[in-house]
Amino acid sequence: MQKEELYEEIDTQESVTQKYLGLSLGKFFLLVTLIILLGIYLGIILYGTNSLEVLFGLQEYEDYLQNEVVRLKHENAQLQREYFELKEISAQ
Repeated sequence: MQKEELYEEIDTQESVTQKYLGLSLGKFFLLVTLIILLGIYLGIILYGTNSLEVLFGLQEYEDYLQNEVVRLKHENAQLQREYFELKEISAQ
């Protein structure tokens, strides 16, 4: 009977996390803390000042600026043609 009493005593001394998760209370809190810190880290990566959203926004702005450069070059070429035509007319 002594062995059975020892087993019953061991079973009653287990914490809730040991019974249901197989982890000691300290390991459980460490795991929860790591999960929370990982969530915060991923939130900063996705939505922070150096995030993917900022990167994608800057890429879109770069595309806009490149298109604007092309448009302004075409406009400049047209204005130069017009300028030289007017200069040629005034020279005659």
